[in-house]
Amino acid sequence: MLVFNFDEQFNRKNTNSLKWDLFKERVKAKYHVEDASEILPMWVADMDFAIPQVITDAIKERLDHPIFGYSYVSDACKEAIQSWFQRRHNWTIDPNTIMFHQGVVPALATIIETFTEPGDKICISTPVYPPFFSIPKAQNREVIECDLELINNSFEIDFSKLEEQFKQGVKVYILCSPHNPGGVVWSKEDLEKLVQLCIQYDILLISDEIHADIVFDGYKHIPTLTVKDAEKAKIITCIAPTKTFNIAGIHAAMMVVPNVELRNKLNLNKAAHGRDDLNILASAAVKAAYEEGEQWVDEMIAYVSNNMDYVVEQLNQLEGIRVTKPQSTYLIWIDYRGTGLSEEEMMLRLLEKGKLAVEPGTKYSEAGRGFLRMNVACPLETVKDGVERFKKALS
Repeated sequence: MLVFNFDEQFNRKNTNSLKWDLFKERVKAKYHVEDASEILPMWVADMDFAIPQVITDAIKERLDHPIFGYSYVSDACKEAIQSWFQRRHNWTIDPNTIMFHQGVVPALATIIETFTEPGDKICISTPVYPPFFSIPKAQNREVIECDLELINNSFEIDFSKLEEQFKQGVKVYILCSPHNPGGVVWSKEDLEKLVQLCIQYDILLISDEIHADIVFDGYKHIPTLTVKDAEKAKIITCIAPTKTFNIAGIHAAMMVVPNVELRNKLNLNKAAHGRDDLNILASAAVKAAYEEGEQWVDEMIAYVSNNMDYVVEQLNQLEGIRVTKPQSTYLIWIDYRGTGLSEEEMMLRLLEKGKLAVEPGTKYSEAGRGFLRMNVACPLETVKDGVERFKKALS
């Protein structure tokens, strides 16, 4: 029997929500839509589910103490993180290798700043999460894009093509695991090949595993640091409870850095920027999530999986649309190339006729042209509404 009610709808308008409030101005500016008030947002990776009550209770409990002085992350919090990844992913993390940050994207920025210089080459497999290219470019690094292969509507890494890029003097490779926007769970074999290449060409491997916990039946996330010879490579893994528990506004993430030399350099960067660990409420939230949030996550994954099935079944009935259920995340990658519509035409139809906001594929690089990303982590009634709006846009 389900304990949590994911059907419950919450009005998020006028709550300073990026997803529900700020997007309207962006839509008006980019697509010249005059009235965005009735547009349904199914774009940014942010769930419309209430967070687990245990997290709210932990924050309230800390709020009951009237003093908010300087704090540090407790050993109990670190143990909660360690226990979660041991249970869920069979990954033993040494608490001494955990470094805290305010988010995975800020962590990426810190790592790139610490280990590269302006002009250095950073390789990414596209299409991929936009900060993978926007952050290095903002730091004047050269971004090398290596397109993933689309085979049977699922992405695969072309290792021969990737190796050719590595030979060009790449300093860093950023891996999205599981993959956003494609929802691929990389196999152990893929990760082992990647690690071997990074060892061979002395490349720092940043593994962004923020979606690791949201994986569907039949698939298993493999932490990059657990594969063969990982200890011989230079690997920094970024993890966070923010996607898993819908607490992005809490600003909490971790870098797992077993390599002492890498860790020391990151600590120097931390000191240079006067950066602290998690704030007092984030620490309470992280501990509670990893200690007591397990059942909520299991039920959320099952609910999102059913939402996925509905969307895939419905949208595949539309002419020119092709959708495959992803292996992970709560994001669906929609292939609309068969419609013959340009991205501009497709977006305007969705926004003006369908009153639906999803992500255009080129946001994830040119390799995403002809695709859309839709977020289905919301009540089923909202999903059904979104599907009907999508159909209307193409009618």
